[in-house]
Amino acid sequence: MKQTLQTIVRGFSAIIVSAAAALIPALPTMAADASAIVDTAYVADAVKRNAIIWDARSAKEYKQGHIPGAVNIDEIGSALRDENSEDYIAIAKIEKLLGDAGIDPAKEIVVYGTKASPVVYFGLVTLQYFNARSPKIYHGGIDDWKTSGQPITTEASKLAPITLALKLNADLLVDTDQVIKSLHNPKVQIIDARTRKEFLGEDIRAIRGGHIPGAIPINYTENWVDPETQNKLDKKQVSNKDGMSLKPREQLKALYAKLDPDKETIVYCQSGVRAAETATILKDLGFNKVKVYDSSWIGYGSRLDAPAENVVFFNVGLMQGKLTAMQRRVDSLEKELADVKAAK
Repeated sequence: MKQTLQTIVRGFSAIIVSAAAALIPALPTMAADASAIVDTAYVADAVKRNAIIWDARSAKEYKQGHIPGAVNIDEIGSALRDENSEDYIAIAKIEKLLGDAGIDPAKEIVVYGTKASPVVYFGLVTLQYFNARSPKIYHGGIDDWKTSGQPITTEASKLAPITLALKLNADLLVDTDQVIKSLHNPKVQIIDARTRKEFLGEDIRAIRGGHIPGAIPINYTENWVDPETQNKLDKKQVSNKDGMSLKPREQLKALYAKLDPDKETIVYCQSGVRAAETATILKDLGFNKVKVYDSSWIGYGSRLDAPAENVVFFNVGLMQGKLTAMQRRVDSLEKELADVKAAK
């Protein structure tokens, strides 16, 4: 009887050891999956298991070629936001848009667009705001997908429409009043993800230029291997978007090393889009309380009672004069062109 019990115990021990050994190599994969930022291999597998692949680009770009099975509701930065305030449109309208497209936050969703596009990160934050189940973002987007030789299709995909009743994650976004209240709170740190010129008030994109007092300027492009990639593309100095790949993790940690990962971290930009990219990366680095200031500088700059630094007011008269001069020039060129055509 004793030998039988020992045999049984040894058998159970062997099973436990084998199970533990099987779990150990799986741990790195589990850790990697915890990241919201995924690569080409992950997306390819997601397509095979029928995850929802959300193409965040414009309808025109989508029609020109997309990941097989991907759905599209047009460029989401425009489709989901008011064109004037750049805040979210009514939740009921968003429920209708996503529901008609079959984009169910309760299912696995991967969002993608062009490489490093902050609009795609805005899509991710939107899903998180609607309490989606662990949504992912494909940073490399359609550019990396094509480069890796993955299939492209022009055939539109449709999912079965659903009825949505979205529940909001109120802790994810902050509004202007909350930001003002946090200005002198030592437990809160604020990151300005805009360009240096915007931060200094030299590039005015609201009623006034400047920045939130105490904000730390770190342009969202600093997350890239080469922050100057877009400028180089515009000048035809490079022919691809490789420089828009995210920096290695250790370099990203160094970029934000002066920040406290345990403090509440508010990220803002012009309208919350670029801020979404930085906020996602901070979460990936282990920052615990990251929030996006949705209205960002459009909302803050328009509140004249909101304290600001490097303030420069927008000169409406000057801009109107420039627009009038530009229109006169266009009219003149059109007349010259008409005269040339008439002479023929």
